Amino acid sequence: MPKIEDIKKVLVIGSGPIVIGQAAEFDYAGTQACRSLKEEGLEVVLINSNPATIMTDKNIADRVYIEPLTVDVVKQLIRKEKPDSLLPTLGGQAALNIAMELEESGFLKETNTRLIGTTSLTIKKAEDRLEFKNTMEKIGEPIAASEVVETVEAAIAFTNAIGYPVVIRPAYTLGGSGGGIAHNEEELTEICSNGLRLSRVGQCLIERCIAGWKEIEYEVMRDSNGNCITVCNMENIDPVGVHTGDSIVVAPSQTLADKEYQMLRTSALNIITELNITGGCNVQYALHPETFEYCVIEVNPRVSRSSALASKATGYPIAKVAAKIALGYTLDEIKNAITHKTYASFEPALDYCVVKIPRLPFDKFIKAKRTLTTQMKATGEVMSICTNFEGALMKALRSLEQHIDSLDTHRYESRSKEELLERIQIVDDRRIFIIAELLRKGATHDEIHEVTKIDKWFIDKIAILVEMEKALKTAKELTPELLLEAKRLEFPDKLIGEYMGMTEREIKELRNEMDIHATFKMVDTCAAEFEAATPYYYSCFGKDSECEVNTAGTKKKIMVLGSGPIRIGQGIEFDFCSVHSVWSLSKAGYETIIVNNNPETVSTDFDVADKLYFEPLTPEDVENIVDIEKPDGAVVQFGGQTAIKLTEALLKMGVPILGTSAEDVDAAEDRELFDEILEKCNIPRPAGKTVFTTEEALEAANELGYPVLVRPSYVLGGQGMQIAINDDDIREFMSIINRHVQEHPILVDKYLMGKEVEVDAVCDGEDILIPGIMEHVERAGIHSGDSISVYPCQNISEKMQEVLVDYTEKLARSLHVVGLINIQFIVYNEEVYVIEVNPRSSRTVPYISKVTGIPIVDLASQVILGAKIKELGYEPGLAKKSDYIAIKMPVFSFEKLRGAEISLGPEMKSTGECLGISKNFNEALCKAFLGAGINLPKHKKMILTVKDADKSEAVSVAKRFQALGYEIYATRGTAKYLAENGVNVIGVNKIEQESPTLMDLLLGHEIDLVIDIPKQGEHSKDGFLIRRTSIETGVTCLTSIDTANALLTSLESVDRNNFTLVDIATI
Repeated sequence: MPKIEDIKKVLVIGSGPIVIGQAAEFDYAGTQACRSLKEEGLEVVLINSNPATIMTDKNIADRVYIEPLTVDVVKQLIRKEKPDSLLPTLGGQAALNIAMELEESGFLKETNTRLIGTTSLTIKKAEDRLEFKNTMEKIGEPIAASEVVETVEAAIAFTNAIGYPVVIRPAYTLGGSGGGIAHNEEELTEICSNGLRLSRVGQCLIERCIAGWKEIEYEVMRDSNGNCITVCNMENIDPVGVHTGDSIVVAPSQTLADKEYQMLRTSALNIITELNITGGCNVQYALHPETFEYCVIEVNPRVSRSSALASKATGYPIAKVAAKIALGYTLDEIKNAITHKTYASFEPALDYCVVKIPRLPFDKFIKAKRTLTTQMKATGEVMSICTNFEGALMKALRSLEQHIDSLDTHRYESRSKEELLERIQIVDDRRIFIIAELLRKGATHDEIHEVTKIDKWFIDKIAILVEMEKALKTAKELTPELLLEAKRLEFPDKLIGEYMGMTEREIKELRNEMDIHATFKMVDTCAAEFEAATPYYYSCFGKDSECEVNTAGTKKKIMVLGSGPIRIGQGIEFDFCSVHSVWSLSKAGYETIIVNNNPETVSTDFDVADKLYFEPLTPEDVENIVDIEKPDGAVVQFGGQTAIKLTEALLKMGVPILGTSAEDVDAAEDRELFDEILEKCNIPRPAGKTVFTTEEALEAANELGYPVLVRPSYVLGGQGMQIAINDDDIREFMSIINRHVQEHPILVDKYLMGKEVEVDAVCDGEDILIPGIMEHVERAGIHSGDSISVYPCQNISEKMQEVLVDYTEKLARSLHVVGLINIQFIVYNEEVYVIEVNPRSSRTVPYISKVTGIPIVDLASQVILGAKIKELGYEPGLAKKSDYIAIKMPVFSFEKLRGAEISLGPEMKSTGECLGISKNFNEALCKAFLGAGINLPKHKKMILTVKDADKSEAVSVAKRFQALGYEIYATRGTAKYLAENGVNVIGVNKIEQESPTLMDLLLGHEIDLVIDIPKQGEHSKDGFLIRRTSIETGVTCLTSIDTANALLTSLESVDRNNFTLVDIATI
């Protein structure tokens, strides 16, 4: 029972859909905390709008509501469930903002709900820029000269007094949203006006820019008795000026003298004591590289991205401990969950080095600006552990899955030293590679430090890696000493082979002869002073290092391969599947081993699998684990494309693949094999050809007739997929796809404008179970991850549904699927065509599991082990429809990426999703839009511009908006057409004409909706500027007529103050 007697029922607020700046780290923390609260016998109620995460799973909390995270919905839920306490520190900024509003409006007092884990005063002192400044001044902690402003004029006046450059930070935002660094008045005006709009309270902090100082973070814990400990301190390789989420981070810090370390530690403990924080807290510092001068940058009084990293780096379960502290326990009463001997008041000590590298989305948004500033851009991150910094950096680079396995990318070889010294003034994700090239060209540490302000210690470590490259390139023979040193620095065999003119296999054999093997060390939180009870390993090479893995055990072992970093196209859904499969395999009596490198997710939590290996997901790294563990089988169908790509390598190592065989996975991806299967089953598909060169592609496209779909095979998230409408498009797309060498052919298909339908199914080799059929609101051609998806389907005839089920059964049997399969169909003129088949888990699995109550992943895991669907108590075929309608809505992060194109197509762009669930279709739709942050109407003024082909459909859209009282503005062509069809609209000029233009309207902040339907493949500057400006001024922008119609349906019907809330734990 909790220490505070009258806590019986706790409401936990989650963090909502995954967006840039607020990713899976909050799901990981929330999941750990909910389990920690349930251990104490409390009733846990959870609200979170994200269906893709394990956090909204029915066995994490007692009551689970996947509802929009708005103040009104949370109020309604508190009235319905009557919790006595609210825990807001685990849902990132979203949860803190809601808690603040409930507290300030007096609602919590009125309903007798107490805030636990923090107080509103603490939140205010840390989050409110002015309060924070006053608090720091009171206890004598230095902060940069700053002022809180509410207008752009005030910002300019203050900056003129302290001088440029300055940093702009909006109050109450996450991931540095809307912030930036201004070097002159023009930049200041632009960033500050945008920041004031984004801030919940309309305030920005303008402060002296201390770019170039070291950025250091401390992760600290405190309980209600005032006991404080430091869990971990971290250092960013990039100096202040780059958001910590976009920086390469090292833990523990490497370049601080003991005096500096102790000085900042003391300061951090003073700050959390003054703020009266109970639980976890993150303090960020800027430290002058030469003097002992420092400034406090900011304090986050909640679990943050850095605490996920600190947890995984040290093995100290921050969220779990924070949840116990919220219930009134003190640090010396909470047992350390890893050692089971020490208590949570014991500070972790590390005898290894951890490196985190962000996963940035520039491979999806080729035209976006790559520069890194105080506004975060990364979608995910990887972490690696090694006994030395260089090795950890090399492991992290290859974990990113970006075709990079070292700092030697050959990209800058032709540029001169002078050019490159000029180039490293630009801070972007490629800078570390340019530093390496400069060192190859003989630049000194001082020259590089002078420009980048990166500590010389780090530059020296990069130099060590560059020297090893040179040693390998020039060595006459590979001596045992040289090979051991190269492996100690984590050079992969493939790379050593390339430098030495040998194959990867030859290097591996040479290592065997010389007895150079990877050994595994345990992460144990206390530098081996106490024995760890939870096996959590990393690999390293070294003469004297002994292997710490205990491989004795009588159970059969199964290795589950995770999905690596979160990126657009492969998100947290695959982590949901990995975790569920591990739980299911454990229940079936197997020893489970998980391999993954993503610090933000539940799959890498210390107590999910029996053993956790924090390693890159490459064939060589996985083979090191296989050599030691000798697993009885591996599961690849739950880890997205990352795990599927390892199939062939695992078979070569002699590890059996459980579930669908590798040949059958190939048959689904290989165009010719797949065509044979379709012919056998009599299933039609859009006509298509396979090509390798641009010439072949042009020939194929002209033979099929435009429009055509162009895409590489073996990809996830529609990467590189485009719709081409003429020869120029084909040339452009082929040049983009061929930037990386393609081992597999490129597919060119005829493009059909039908309704897209998706099916997930479990197959046991004979029978097949289909939980439900999902229908997309947008027409085919928009990636399934970016379209609104509805279950059960609303507009597909019974006859067509029967055909879909029949085709699914035929395909699953022909491909001998054992486990999961996902198929995408197009229904066009009452014909069903197959677009693609994936014999693995998909992005829709979590949401369909939660809505139908059918535990798809658990069933698939048991089927892989040999169970049959009928034995598991399910009737094969299409399951009975649920009473609920669920609508999955994509969520985008466009405002964070300057210059990214936002119009939707077959390449996936959304970072996350939310769910609307109800027995009534319109209500479900309304909840889904609300959850995605589309909260209309505000000003009832909109802009409508439509390509010619869609003008006839635009008439009914315009009429419906007019009926809702909207004033419609349109450009000349659209306005004229609408007027001829009886809709009065106000004509406006295009951007380049005289005022008033579309831009003037948008910048006047009066518009609340833009519908801009571009031609596919159109690259007009006008349309792009309208779409970008609307996103950057916070206006909802839709690029498909189907989405607009859905939004209208939700606006026309529902009473928003009175939703029915659905507890999915009861479905």
